[in-house]
Amino acid sequence: MWQNLSLRGRINLLLALLLALGLAVNIGRQIAEAGPRVQAEDQSVIRLAREFIEMIVADLNEAPDPDARLNQIARDLSRLRHVSIALHDSGGNPLTHRRLGSDVDTRAPPAWFVSLVHPEQTAVSVPVSIRGKPGSLVITSHPDDEIAEIWDGIVTQLEVGSVIALALFLLMMKVVGRALAPLQSLADAMGKLESGHYEARVAPGGAPELAAICTRLNHLAATLGEAVEDKRRLAERAVSLQDIERKEIARELHDEFGPYLFSLRAHASALAKQADGREPSADAVRKHGSAMLEQINALQQFNRRVLERLRPVGLAELGLRQALESLSRLWRESRPDVAIQTSISPALGPTGETADLTIYRIVQEALTNVFRHAGATTVRVVIEPVEQAGGRCCARVRVSDNGRGMEPGQKLGFGLVGMRERILALGGTLNVVSGEGGVTVEALVPTAAT
Repeated sequence: MWQNLSLRGRINLLLALLLALGLAVNIGRQIAEAGPRVQAEDQSVIRLAREFIEMIVADLNEAPDPDARLNQIARDLSRLRHVSIALHDSGGNPLTHRRLGSDVDTRAPPAWFVSLVHPEQTAVSVPVSIRGKPGSLVITSHPDDEIAEIWDGIVTQLEVGSVIALALFLLMMKVVGRALAPLQSLADAMGKLESGHYEARVAPGGAPELAAICTRLNHLAATLGEAVEDKRRLAERAVSLQDIERKEIARELHDEFGPYLFSLRAHASALAKQADGREPSADAVRKHGSAMLEQINALQQFNRRVLERLRPVGLAELGLRQALESLSRLWRESRPDVAIQTSISPALGPTGETADLTIYRIVQEALTNVFRHAGATTVRVVIEPVEQAGGRCCARVRVSDNGRGMEPGQKLGFGLVGMRERILALGGTLNVVSGEGGVTVEALVPTAAT
């Protein structure tokens, strides 16, 4: 049952139990103190009545009318409570009896309470002499009235205490309800977030802790919304980049591969005509054959470039280090006026196929931008392992040049934008910093060791 109760129900139940326990402890204390109270009251009344009677009966015989005086004494003693006074002769036989203090309007206590208190009736005899006749005034205690009064006080306390406890409970229920009101809003907002409605927000309210939770949930919802939007843009950008890549490959095939094929076809047709002639010209055959070889060599280079763009040649077979060295060597051969310094840390272990390809593409794209736009004379490539917070291992790739840098407000090209989105999809980062000393491209690529 406790597990099925809501937080509000649990708090209200605990408050009710605490109030009930406090009331029960107070009533139990009064019941436990009832016996000593009755006994103390009984002894006090008996002692007071005895002292008063002993004081006033000393000159009883000197009164003109002792009987009237005795009745007057009885009337004076009527102010005392919880006792009865009886006049006995010398033989102990009662002559008169007067019960005092028995007209108190109280509720009759239950038998278990009377039995719990255990009242003991006390009787005290005060000797008197009227006209030479010995007798006694017997004072007898009657604790029933005191017990009834105590019980009446307990019942009254129970009634008043119950009303006060109920009022406190209702007040605390209202306070707890107002304090925990944001919990339902939080639950509704979380349900909307779970359904994909990231625009859901919660109005901060209630206790400071709950208000802080509401604020953080709103921030989390906004962050999730931005992340989902970034993911959507990333997927859209990936599709767009794929389309752009296909268009570029199609254009290159059309602009370069097509003319080469047309030229080969023309030379092959010319050779066929030479073969059909009666006297083939050796010079013509040699000319057409040489042209065809040149076209085939050009096709092979073009095919290599296309394959390099689709998949780095030798990356899977030779590994990342050898593939990067081969890439640097190709650039050095084509641009001997630019010094390329490549440094790969020996501590860089296996990074995984995806990380290898990403690192290679970053270096390839950065070098391509340097040779196309930077006008640099020196390029430095550094690859080293780093460990981020949480023990995640990454490879830091830094490509810097001493070129002219980027123009103010210049946007990144499609290549670097595609690289950034690719790295973000892997959980890494890519930053481009441009200054007077050139451009630095730095990326953190998560490796397979994470």
